[in-house]
Order: sequence, then structure tokens, then C-alpha cells
Amino acid sequence: MAVRDVAAAVAFFGLLGFRKEKSVVISGAQFAAYMGVEGIEAEHVTLVLEGATPRTEVQLLRYRHPEPVVDPTIRNLARLGFNHVCFAVDDLDAAVVRLQAAGVVLRNEVLRFHDRKLVFLDGPEGITVELAEWGSPPAAVS
Repeated sequence: MAVRDVAAAVAFFGLLGFRKEKSVVISGAQFAAYMGVEGIEAEHVTLVLEGATPRTEVQLLRYRHPEPVVDPTIRNLARLGFNHVCFAVDDLDAAVVRLQAAGVVLRNEVLRFHDRKLVFLDGPEGITVELAEWGSPPAAVS
């Protein structure tokens, strides 16, 4: 995930249980060829989800060169390609309270769908992050 503010992204994902494992600078011909980004120089931060099996990572890039391209449609979930990332949580209601107390903005009300409770959040750089709690029975219909 390309970001302008690494500290804010690390803090956001920290609220979801990720910890910073390492931070390095990537640059040079090898990374330019691998990434397909001529002249790349970027801070590369690896975040790891505590206790997750299999290993779950979020990788952050803060470009020093070239200047990153801002996607004006990043919040539009009707666009083609990658449109959001979803993480499972044990207690969605508690997660929402904790995240809102830290200033995270919900994009919608919690939705009950099949055996899940779901909610979209505004993540770093406008990406959409979804949280899902599985095993929540749907509300009774009267």
C-alpha cells in the first residue's frame, strides 16, 4: 500500500493488531525492474498481524521517487480492480468503539449479512478497509 504518511498508516493498522516488524529503503535497478517503477526509491515498512497463522502482512511504501500518483476514485467501490481489503475480527462492536475513539471514520452503519456483521472504514490514503465478524446470527425478523 503506497502512503504519504507512514506514521499514520502504522498507527491505523496498529489499531487492528499489526506491529511494525521492519523498515528499509528500496532503490536501484533490481527494485526498479521488479516493481516496474523507473528510478524507485521508497521506504518499505512491513507490518505483521500479531499471532496470525498463516502469517499476515501489510506492506507500506512511502515513495521518495518518483512522486506517487493520487487516485481520485480511490473511495469509489464500483471501480474495476482492487477496491478494498477485509480483515476478520472477533468482536466487531468492540472494534468499532475502539477505532472510533481513535478517530477512525466509519463509511457506513454495521450491516448484518448472512452469518456476518460487516462495516467499511476509511483507511490510510482513502483506501476502504472492511471488518467482518463471522458467526453472528442475523437479527430476528418479526
